[in-house]
Amino acid sequence: MDKFFTNEMTLLKALAIMLVVSGHLEFSLLGIFPPYSFQIALFFFISGCLFKEKYLNEPALYLKKRVKSLLVPYYLYTVFYLIVTVIIAKLTGKFWGMPVTFKNYLLTPFLNGHELDLTCPLWFVTQLFMTLIVFLFVFRQLKNLKDNKFFHLATFLMFALIAIPMAEFLPKTPVMLVVIRTVFSMFFVYIGYFYTNYIKDRYDIFTVKWLGFIVGLQAVLWLFNTDYDPMQGIGLSYILVWGQFNTWGIVPILTSLTGIWASLFTVKILYPYLKNVRFLQDMGNVTYHIMANHLFVMYLLTAFFLFINGIPIAEKANHDIYWIYDPVKNTYLYFVITMVVTTYIGLGLKKLKSYIFSHIAS
Repeated sequence: MDKFFTNEMTLLKALAIMLVVSGHLEFSLLGIFPPYSFQIALFFFISGCLFKEKYLNEPALYLKKRVKSLLVPYYLYTVFYLIVTVIIAKLTGKFWGMPVTFKNYLLTPFLNGHELDLTCPLWFVTQLFMTLIVFLFVFRQLKNLKDNKFFHLATFLMFALIAIPMAEFLPKTPVMLVVIRTVFSMFFVYIGYFYTNYIKDRYDIFTVKWLGFIVGLQAVLWLFNTDYDPMQGIGLSYILVWGQFNTWGIVPILTSLTGIWASLFTVKILYPYLKNVRFLQDMGNVTYHIMANHLFVMYLLTAFFLFINGIPIAEKANHDIYWIYDPVKNTYLYFVITMVVTTYIGLGLKKLKSYIFSHIAS
């Protein structure tokens, strides 16, 4: 994989994590592409872009790598934030999570990942793990059945199309939600793989005509909005973790694809100007740590604002984990501080890991 593409992907990951954090602050970085309308699909897409075909013949190696890169840090963060949550409970009188049982902290991560409020964005990590492993074995079978990229594309698209009515008409049991999320998200992993292997170096899909088409399509999709109040969610959004699609046609798939294209287009346009911005490259390399820590940083910011305004920290317990102090004035300050602090937390943790393993090896 060439260095130029790798650097582009790193900037795309930086944009993707900024979209997630801004979404949790209830604003959109990309105008007519509202929060929750494609951010999670974008991360699945990026994973597909980076998927190496050699793993189709080395599933054990792939499983080992994904356990190491996704699950091990997940459980380390769970232990850390369980301790933090216990401390906060002493201060606020509220335990921000599920009761401490083996079931909740070993099984729930794979069902919905909401065992702790402060780490709930990490539900995506365990879902990504399951999606990638299932994708690997399904893709292997499809290639054995018929080695044709359009057959594979059509099959994964069919899976995504089936997932939406499943979420609408079937009981949303914990296991069924896992099935719905996995079936839906595999399509975007394959789209990423398809883009890298069959589009990126062969076709220019970032022309003015494509821009006009995507903007026009998104304008049409906007007609499917059911709610225009950002505080209540925006109609084109969907909450994949709970299988909540605001409309069960092809709209969730289309708005995901338009958002992915817009993200790629943004990176293509800005790359010449941002390629040497070290902070953005660093951000793209520590998205896991930003995902894991941004709610805690926001929590601390809220505690600070409560303190300087003479409001007891216990006030936080009267709101959900995403509540921030005076959002009209402070939303963008929260965003900037959170992105900076969590990026440097991530860099610090990477250096600490490197230091520990270098000393173990010596």
